[in-house]
Amino acid sequence: MQTTITGFHQDDARDWVAELACGHTQHMRHAPPWQERAWVLQDDERARRIGQEIACPLCDMPELPEGVAVYKRTPSFDQDSVPAALLAEHTTKAGVWARIVVESGVLEYSFGTPHRSFELRPGRFGIVVPEVPHRVALRGAVRFHVEFLRAP
Repeated sequence: MQTTITGFHQDDARDWVAELACGHTQHMRHAPPWQERAWVLQDDERARRIGQEIACPLCDMPELPEGVAVYKRTPSFDQDSVPAALLAEHTTKAGVWARIVVESGVLEYSFGTPHRSFELRPGRFGIVVPEVPHRVALRGAVRFHVEFLRAP
């Protein structure tokens, strides 16, 4: 999936890491002859890459099918009020999709076999596929709700 670079930081080994709009990160190393990225060593060159499209091999968040609509919404939950059932692996019924909407903070969403995990933040939704086992995990203070969708 294509995403964009939103920033850079250095990891503990002082290698440059691109921060991506999808929530993932990618190392951007200059390690000739395998990786030719001399641009990553210069501040102005890294700055020019912000907003650039890049493929994210880790990004395989499902997409909602056309025509589904919200028919129910949970109240907003926080780290103190989230139901235990959401923290354990569970599924939606056949034909029921869901969208996890983070209002503030960070929430980890994982699903599938093997498990794929995503950091959800405001503006970065989690999509739940009908009958696919999934769960959320708290990553500190968070506020979120869940919208349930189905075809009319």
